[in-house]
Amino acid sequence: MPHARPDRTPTIRELLAQGGRSFSFEFFPPKTDKGVRSLWRAIRELESLNPTFVSVTYGAGGGTRDTTVDIVERIATETTLTPVAHFTAVNHSQAELRNLVGRFAAVGVRNILALRGDPPGDPMGEWVKHPEGVEYAAELVKMIRSYGDFCVGVAAFPYKHPRSRDVESDTRYFVEKCRAGADYAITQMFFRADDYFRLRDRVTAQGCDVPILPGIMPVTQLSTIERSEQLSGAPFPPEVRARFEAVADDPEAVRRLGIEHAAELCRELLEQDAPGIHFITFNKSTATREVYGLLDAAAYGDNGNAAPITA
Repeated sequence: MPHARPDRTPTIRELLAQGGRSFSFEFFPPKTDKGVRSLWRAIRELESLNPTFVSVTYGAGGGTRDTTVDIVERIATETTLTPVAHFTAVNHSQAELRNLVGRFAAVGVRNILALRGDPPGDPMGEWVKHPEGVEYAAELVKMIRSYGDFCVGVAAFPYKHPRSRDVESDTRYFVEKCRAGADYAITQMFFRADDYFRLRDRVTAQGCDVPILPGIMPVTQLSTIERSEQLSGAPFPPEVRARFEAVADDPEAVRRLGIEHAAELCRELLEQDAPGIHFITFNKSTATREVYGLLDAAAYGDNGNAAPITA
């Protein structure tokens, strides 16, 4: 049954401007019925924490477009959560993109994360623009903003995007996206606070003050380290890897360390004025809830009126 919602869904821009810290969660579109059940169980469990927003990814190569749209529409109409729809230009004409934006608008979704996206099949393969599409994320940002009262976020890369020539050019591309109309950014996952601070300093030096939310994923098993490097290109810092390898023979100790490390990382970020934390959940709530509980989010004056962990 649909939940009561405000007449006008707030934008992430407005929520971040309130002055507190943002706490948000990221989900991905599942491919099986079991995965769907797991996703909605995680959404319901994390909904009780009253996050600032939740986001739904788009899948490599735009392959989960329809599933992403369906999940975002359901979150918008059946929960109390503020959804952010990930949105890529891969294999889409501008007419198709305009239609998708219209579907979101029809259910009151005003928050979109604009990503150019990766080629289907091979994320590092040659990027080929749709003949009637857009070439760069900055173009996608401009297009979405031109369609109405939308709040648009973009991706940020602490280590640079894999396709960028160097950190300097990557910073320029990021600032171009912001000047095209982006309201905020979410980083790819990373595991050392200094990497986020260096990114923030580079962007600030370019005269850009768009809020950058750190993307954090708790490491609960050693295989996550390799998977994260493959998914995001984020190198796992040697000093952090050494801590995990020291307890590699004890899966429960690895999990405990992962929760502790994520909480330490979040505290360091928040204490040095990160505007919030965006948790990458992999559609599971337990580890995220444990990290969140260790943080005592209420102490940071969050934007989402987050509830304390009680169970």
